[in-house]
Amino acid sequence: MPVLRILHLVGSAHNDFYCDLSRLYAQDCLAATAEQSHYDFQIAYITPDGQWRFPSSLSSEDIADTKPISLSDAIEFITRQNIDLVLPQMFCIPGMTHYRALFDLLKIPYVGNTPDIMAIAAHKARAKAIVEAAGVKVPRGELLRQGDVPTITPPAIVKPASSDNSLGVALVKDFTDYDAALKQAFEYASEVIVEEFIELGREVRCGIIVKDGELVGLPLEEYQVDAHDKPIRNYADKLKKTDDGNLDCAAKDNIKAWMVDPKDPITAKVQQVAKKCHQALGCRHYSLFDFRIDPKGEPWFLEAGLYCSFAPKSVISSMAKAAGIPLNELLLTAINETLGSNKKVLQN
Repeated sequence: MPVLRILHLVGSAHNDFYCDLSRLYAQDCLAATAEQSHYDFQIAYITPDGQWRFPSSLSSEDIADTKPISLSDAIEFITRQNIDLVLPQMFCIPGMTHYRALFDLLKIPYVGNTPDIMAIAAHKARAKAIVEAAGVKVPRGELLRQGDVPTITPPAIVKPASSDNSLGVALVKDFTDYDAALKQAFEYASEVIVEEFIELGREVRCGIIVKDGELVGLPLEEYQVDAHDKPIRNYADKLKKTDDGNLDCAAKDNIKAWMVDPKDPITAKVQQVAKKCHQALGCRHYSLFDFRIDPKGEPWFLEAGLYCSFAPKSVISSMAKAAGIPLNELLLTAINETLGSNKKVLQN
């Protein structure tokens, strides 16, 4: 197998939170794939000031010891490296759009979805409109800007139109709760979605990967929710700060989250809907979707999360593992799909 030069695109030019989140997952990926001799990994690390670094690792010490350079100098450096493909690890909106588009301009292929698809998925209202047009059930909702008054009768969900990890999300049970919920949501985005609350049910996430051009549904991940005590998931269910101040994933166990038995009838039903979402949005390589399952067993699309860091703690990686697909095989499959159009397909 030829050695592939893979550039990990890490960090954020948006803020420290997304910079830390990106580094968390990229470090995990690099550690898990370090022994793969057929990959030659390099790191491009972008900080909120827009500066680029090319450190030997993502340790704080190596980052601090690496000289920051400008975008123009970074482009010049990258073009001399003979990079075969890029593994995007940036989760902020500029990272998912502008920085991926840069590699389109440089004609360097990258794993994952294109900037236009990422931009659509990052805006929850637009993603909902597209999958609804394809026949997928979505909660009835409205898109608000500052000064708009919601008309959805509570209970309702209020959430920023373009924010992840449940930041700014609230369940409104009475009209009098709207002001506080909207104020919080507008702290994270200039547009806010108010949508009807889908009764539980269950809440699941479904991943799709593409292998040899075919869509493959992965085992579902189900989350702990309760109609009375925990009707929605929040930020604390997903991320946490460690004692040393670093960002980390909230612990996943068989209490907060678990893999659904593939024999569960909901699996095939949700996978079918997820494939419809994947196709409607124009996804490639992989996709990930959240669904609310109502008391009648019907799945309702909540949002799309079209990224995978290929870290063991990534949701798609966990789903693939449950399906008997090791991380290295998952990454190789994505690389094959990425390079296939260039007639540069790797073999197992």
